[in-house]
Amino acid sequence: MSYKRGIVASWLFATVAVAAPAPEPVPHPMITPAPVLRRDYQRRDFDPASYVDSVISGIGSDVSSYVASGIPQYFQDLPVGDSVESSLSINDDDLKATPTQVLNIPGYANWTEQGWNVRVHGNVFKQPNITQEKVDDLANVFLIDTDIDSLPADQQAQARNLTREIFVVQQKDVNVTINFVNDVTVEPDASGGVINAEGGAQSIQLPYPTTDEGDFDTFVVLANTTGPNGGYMIAGNATDSIQSLNMYANGTDTGNATAYLVPPNGLTIISDIDDILRITKIYDPKEGLLNSFARPFTQWENMPEIYANWSASIPNFHFHYLTTTPEQVTRNYMEFIYKTYPLGSFDTRPLNFSDVSATLQIRRFLLDKIFQTFPDRKFVLMGDTTNSDVMKAYPALAKDYPGQVQCIFLRNTSATDSTDLFPYDTSGFEGLNQTQYMFFLHANDLTNLDIVGGNCYNSTIPQNVTFGYQGYGFGNAATSLGFGGSSAIALATFWFAVSLLLI
Repeated sequence: MSYKRGIVASWLFATVAVAAPAPEPVPHPMITPAPVLRRDYQRRDFDPASYVDSVISGIGSDVSSYVASGIPQYFQDLPVGDSVESSLSINDDDLKATPTQVLNIPGYANWTEQGWNVRVHGNVFKQPNITQEKVDDLANVFLIDTDIDSLPADQQAQARNLTREIFVVQQKDVNVTINFVNDVTVEPDASGGVINAEGGAQSIQLPYPTTDEGDFDTFVVLANTTGPNGGYMIAGNATDSIQSLNMYANGTDTGNATAYLVPPNGLTIISDIDDILRITKIYDPKEGLLNSFARPFTQWENMPEIYANWSASIPNFHFHYLTTTPEQVTRNYMEFIYKTYPLGSFDTRPLNFSDVSATLQIRRFLLDKIFQTFPDRKFVLMGDTTNSDVMKAYPALAKDYPGQVQCIFLRNTSATDSTDLFPYDTSGFEGLNQTQYMFFLHANDLTNLDIVGGNCYNSTIPQNVTFGYQGYGFGNAATSLGFGGSSAIALATFWFAVSLLLI
């Protein structure tokens, strides 16, 4: 199987629509582009036969620049729109009879003088009818050292489903109507004490049509309509409870999600997913591809138990999950999260964040968005050391939003996985109180912490933080990949140089 594979699709940035009375818009995120990104920015034909070369081209900067930002390289520059039609040899006429579908992403709502202001975001698309033979050919693009026919039946099914989700055609200029219904099923002591809103059922057409990439993202104000038993939504300044409403996209049975009405005060956890809630190994392209495309999503250690305990013991704990994978591949993420972890709102990378520099700063953009939406709430931030964006953004948020960051928890992946050779920079944590953050090795390190009281450090877990670059890839990590002696030093020096290019 040949791996000389690249991609020739790019992104076009469009500003996310935000209707009043949303918070002040966050500036467009821009950083220095990642080094040596070999791409054709014409967004024309997608050539599957050349894709994987950019994924596994040794240990070059193409891989490192994205992985160090916590974004799997193989989830970059996926084909959209015209490039999908071209690669599948279809046209607009072929799509006319295909039903329109909606990816509706669970959102959060804040309390304003006008009432509950709920964020509605997602994507409108059509899924072309393509043969299984063609799907298998496309799926093999994303599999390294294996073929879809050699996988177990359940893994074949997952690879095919995910491939179909990738090769969709986004629909622009579509007017989306959302039906809000108070029929959420909630369980006691689950999902941070979420309750079903007893009113608020209504239909709202979003104020803006979808972008060129099929995206919609806006805040809309809910009217406090009376429920079937005379109930109503509780004002945000009169409750500590998180209320929920289901959201159904009109005209399709695919656009179902839940909105969480979060009061101004309380605790919110913003949690990364890859390599903290599930085993991904984005720093190992071969394993990362298999774990994402074929293998069933698998929890990391007993993190579901940790989250379930927090959900039951921390009053009105709002769970928010943030992944920077693009929208096309987030259905699997959401299905896994809601089967394994407490219910909550969700953020992913919209397709109109397409510029390379914007893509590599999308996490901070989304973090600023939720911090500014809830200026009086306190936040618990969860991630891992592989992600250089997290390593910069999390301590920076503690300084940029004084008093809002309650805890920062970071799994030290390089200390427990010898295949993680990426150095990480702890300099941003200098000056923060040790009780506010913790680098941990195992999920059980997170037990017996006083999160509500702000004591987030388990003193039995050595930190050994020197506020600089850590984990240069020496020792077992380099040796395990066949590097020893001077080669190990050279490899470590390479990773260190790459990391410097990324800050």
